[in-house]
Formats: sequence, structure tokens, C-alpha cells
Amino acid sequence: METNHGKTLGVLLAAGAGTRFRGPQHKLLTGLFGAPIVASAFRAMSRAMSDVVVISGAVDLSSVSEITPVLHNPDWASGQRSSVVAAIKYARENNYTTIVIGLGDQPFISPDAWTAVSSSDSPIAVATYDGYRGNPVRLHHSVWDMFLELNSDPDSGARDLIHMHPELVQEVACKGNSADIDTTEDLDTWT
Repeated sequence: METNHGKTLGVLLAAGAGTRFRGPQHKLLTGLFGAPIVASAFRAMSRAMSDVVVISGAVDLSSVSEITPVLHNPDWASGQRSSVVAAIKYARENNYTTIVIGLGDQPFISPDAWTAVSSSDSPIAVATYDGYRGNPVRLHHSVWDMFLELNSDPDSGARDLIHMHPELVQEVACKGNSADIDTTEDLDTWT
């Protein structure tokens, strides 16, 4: 099923509490290679996408000056699904036809991965790294209602939609790494 590209919005999900991270501050604000983790993820997205938004929640991102615009998700504690719902609502209100979603705790995803996934003509596109699915994920407006109607795990994001509709999914091979920073041990791997 081929779809029109229309107006595309890059979405960085950065709303979670990061409870498994035991550092002195929220994981997204923790430095890695001279910048907060979330700033690295945002920089890659914004280099590839002209229109972007960050969905925040548990942590105030105002100290990271380069991250703008930020849309606060008041339901962030209910899980990642609520941030995707907030992104879809924002996209509809602002006449976007596609969203491309990534995570704020994945600082190693390259601008090329964002570009490759956003360039797909499939209703759902998912980045793969060495054959393993990761982020970013592209959702065309033709599947938004399908996502909203799912009665799925609040923390599954778009994963359930992808599993339920494999006929709509295109895997996009990307170079790089979709590793996320969930724990201080994850961070230690990269420092």
C-alpha cells in the first residue's frame, strides 16, 4: 500500500520517568560525549527532519536550550502509548500526514536513519539495525485511528500496531545503533 508523503513531523518521545537509571539526575539530562543524552537524540532528528516536536513528561527539559518545541504530555505516567497519542493529536491539529517517532534515550540513532525511515512509502515503516527492529518508526495518518483503537499495553508504543498489521510494515535497513540508555550500566558501556 503506497501512501502520499505529505507533511511529516519528527517526534521525539522524552516523557518517561527513567526509574531504572540510578544516576544523580534524570537519564535524559545526563551527559554523554559532552551533551545531555536527549540533546544528542534531538540533534539527530532535527538534522533530518524540518518539523519536529519533543513530547515531555516526567522531567523538565527547559535546561536543554536547543530542544524546542516541547509538548508536555500530562498523562506521561500512564506509559509510552499516551505520548504517541499526544503526538498524533498534535499532528492532526497541525495538518501533518505522517509522524516519525524516536526515543529521547537513544542518542546513537543517526540523521540518516531518520531520513531513511521518513522516506518510506509504507503506512508503517520501522528501522532495522543488523536485522533487529528499532527506532525510528514512521506512522502515516492512514494508521492513526488503528493505533488509537487498539486496547494495548500502555508501554508498548507502536509495537502492538506493528505486530497486528505486518502487511502494512516495511523494514528499513539503517546503519548505526539503536541502543538506549536505561541504566547507569548502559551509560558506562559508552563512556
